[in-house]
Amino acid sequence: MAKKYDESTVQTLDALEHIRLRSGMYIGRLGDGSNPDDGIYIMLKEVIDNSIDEFIMNHGDEVDVLVDFDEGKISVRDYGRGIPLGKVIECVSQINTGAKYNDDVFQFSVGLNGVGTKAVNALSQHFFVKSHRGGQFFQAEFNKGKLIQEKKGKTSEADGTLVEFIPDKEIFKKYRFEKEFIEKRMWHYAYLNSGLKLKFNGEIIFSNNGLLDLLNEEVRESEQLYEPLHYRGKFLEFTFLHTQSYGETFFSFVNGQYTADGGTHLSAFKEGLLKGVNEFSKKNFQGMDVREGMVGCVLVKVKEPIFESQTKNKLGNTEIRGPIVQEVKEAVVNLLYKYPEIAKKIIERIVFNEKLRKELAAVKKEAKEKQKKISFKIPKLRDCKYHLGDSSSKGSESMIFLTEGDSASASIVASRDPLTQAVFSLRGKPLNVFGMKLDQLYKNEEMYNVMSALNIEDDLSNLRYQKVILATDADVDGMHIRNLLITFFLTYFEGLVMNGHLYVLETPLFKVRNREKTFYCYSEEERDKAIKTLKKGVEITRFKGLGEISPNEFKQFISKDIKLIPVTVRNFSDIRPTLEFYMGKNTPERKSFIMENLINEEKLL
Repeated sequence: MAKKYDESTVQTLDALEHIRLRSGMYIGRLGDGSNPDDGIYIMLKEVIDNSIDEFIMNHGDEVDVLVDFDEGKISVRDYGRGIPLGKVIECVSQINTGAKYNDDVFQFSVGLNGVGTKAVNALSQHFFVKSHRGGQFFQAEFNKGKLIQEKKGKTSEADGTLVEFIPDKEIFKKYRFEKEFIEKRMWHYAYLNSGLKLKFNGEIIFSNNGLLDLLNEEVRESEQLYEPLHYRGKFLEFTFLHTQSYGETFFSFVNGQYTADGGTHLSAFKEGLLKGVNEFSKKNFQGMDVREGMVGCVLVKVKEPIFESQTKNKLGNTEIRGPIVQEVKEAVVNLLYKYPEIAKKIIERIVFNEKLRKELAAVKKEAKEKQKKISFKIPKLRDCKYHLGDSSSKGSESMIFLTEGDSASASIVASRDPLTQAVFSLRGKPLNVFGMKLDQLYKNEEMYNVMSALNIEDDLSNLRYQKVILATDADVDGMHIRNLLITFFLTYFEGLVMNGHLYVLETPLFKVRNREKTFYCYSEEERDKAIKTLKKGVEITRFKGLGEISPNEFKQFISKDIKLIPVTVRNFSDIRPTLEFYMGKNTPERKSFIMENLINEEKLL
């Protein structure tokens, strides 16, 4: 029977109620703190962004951040102008209230133009704000966006604003702040705002040289083919260098916001870089040859940035392309003339890349001809309708599962959402490509098909899926296949991993049930807890492989409650030594590591 639809079913929500009901529209995914893009980190970012905006406008050069990891409480204190005392409550609780609409006050704001702090307030079980201004203070305390109390008076403290919040456990359920994620975000703020001193739980975080410090932190000196070239203008800053690695990796930012998926500023930088190199060398190099093996950072300041989503992962302003291309081209030409020895090494690397590409041309042609004989479509790929980069908003939800074998892929294919979820089935164990040359990518049919399915042969910006998910069995073979795939991406396409596109699917290890209830458990601890809860008539099933999970059961594991573990890399320079240790030739060091960490199963029984 159809539900009644009349005047009584129409609801009107105030702004804060809407934020709580549709929190994903404001802070993206909720998560539990295990992913750097989870909502609790976006909330932290929105509060700190306001402090950064004060620094950008030359008011206050210090921000203190305190995190109580046990209580889950964040405290941010800046030493800017302080919120105008008569507008404190409105600025943190009323949507579309703020000074960032006034270009005379904030010219290159990082924040959300009157939404960010209000969203934090609405999504917090405790929210406290205190503004110090001209010897006076005003403070207010909120619970889930509702004002509890306010107070004002005199103060001897320096001007500025203090904000405290605890995310609401009704919305975020079980969460925990991870020090590593917050620390990395703090360092990004420091790199993007030279001269700003941040204190994170007492530790001072500071950068003198901006993006140059970031690049030197990511790429150790031993892996640099030459000292990085660095340019800093009024609205544009960039730095780059070449390494011995394959692929290209860029860290792009807009007004201090990290744009993992790039956008017009990054594509304009690449175009300007190519034009600058060609003008200097009097050659006609191709972009892929110039960028192969390159690691770079670019920051632009845009007065009215247009992002493709609330989480700001990709810039959409088209009017900035021309000016950025021209400024980058002129800056690159000047840098190459200024540093002739570095320019010589850059041209040598580009010529080497060009030669390698031409040598690979025959191998590429052979691989493509071989694929055409098999099928015009990519073998073993069950594609989805929407892809990353499509005009549809569904494209940002797209994902592809890389599975081992047909039985596992059959369960996922039968239970997936064909609009946004694709499946690629691997045949057996992939090749260990560590230490292999680029031509192996085309000689190995399996690896070539993976690259083709993702559409990343020419440029990572062509990636067809927002998330690349490794879906392997939770046994020794599954772990090995997972490591081989991670090695493949880190060897040839490290930018895909560095920009947060690679994940591991977490599926339950046990099903614990009786006649009344069923629990799916992801660890032995969860299994034991479920057994105690059910008490009588308990039946335990151990899932040995993905193929043992029925499509009806599998659907709940890859829908809205999907559990994904992001594959992260602390620094670019960590990639090679890590792969060398785990995936290189057998060494005494690795043997010792295995012996020291080997689990004695007999002791566990």
